[in-house]
Amino acid sequence: MKHLRFGILGTGNIARQFAEGVSHSARCNITAVASRKRDGAESFAKRFQIPNAIEGYQRLLDRADVDAIYISLPNTLHFEWTIASLRAGKHVLCEKPIALNAREAREMFDEAERQRKILVEAFMYLAHPQTHALIDIVKSNELGNIKLIRSSFCYRVRKFDNNIRFNKQLAGGALMDVGCYCVSLSRLIAASEPTEVFAVARMHESGVDEQTTVVMKFPNSITAEFTCGMILQTDNAAYICGDEGYAIVPIPWKPPPGKGEVIIAHSIPPRQDNPNVPPTIPPRKSIVITDAKPLYAIEADAFAAAVLDGTPPFVASDFSVGNMQTLDRIRACFNTSP
Repeated sequence: MKHLRFGILGTGNIARQFAEGVSHSARCNITAVASRKRDGAESFAKRFQIPNAIEGYQRLLDRADVDAIYISLPNTLHFEWTIASLRAGKHVLCEKPIALNAREAREMFDEAERQRKILVEAFMYLAHPQTHALIDIVKSNELGNIKLIRSSFCYRVRKFDNNIRFNKQLAGGALMDVGCYCVSLSRLIAASEPTEVFAVARMHESGVDEQTTVVMKFPNSITAEFTCGMILQTDNAAYICGDEGYAIVPIPWKPPPGKGEVIIAHSIPPRQDNPNVPPTIPPRKSIVITDAKPLYAIEADAFAAAVLDGTPPFVASDFSVGNMQTLDRIRACFNTSP
């Protein structure tokens, strides 16, 4: 079986997670890693047994033993190095959000088409069987007509110094870091673009949003709401609510190997008129996703299938551009559009 040979640009936390995942991949390996400083690349390469450590991103793009580039750089560098990678003849898996705005995203996909290369936004959860199972549940009408989508993605930062998420010049902020996941899931389940968008944000002194809450209205009377943040904790779950039941995804964004789960439930209002009658507890059905591969291995193999087999990418170009359009609209609500 032919393998896809990756080169990685960047050696940050997400690059480490991806490299660990690729070590469990069936169809991918990592040929080289590049960093601005050679010692950073060498340390990363040693940790993940990558044969080539490169100082400077362009030098990696020039290598003939690299088929595809994984871009894990700060948001402000996605456009530049995706374009450069495509023009160097490489396929590209670019971390989310794919660009700073919808205009950049369109240009990136236009360049991929001109170069006849595959470009995919690295929303890894969209490649996972758990997400596929959730879509099947929604399409089966088991939940009835979908009315509400609720989600959250939050974490608490304790060290702010030199944290790129709190750097306005690097397009940081909660929305661009993790809120983009909630936007993508809302649009995926609604299967349409929002007609109305409302947002409020708590701004950090650095100029980025440290917490953002969004409400979106979709066609067919669907409402989506989510909160993302870098200074609070939530359950980070997703709820898809219909008029016949609702689905709970306890870990929607990073399901652990072999432990993905979607719960189908029903809600019966508690009895108030007769306190002697115990409340009815409606049954719940748990669908367990037993795929044992790590999340980033699933993503890498899905990308390889698009490149090597011609399988449709697990994130379509129109979906990524639409996600950036919605992010642009949300940021316009609190005047942080780049």
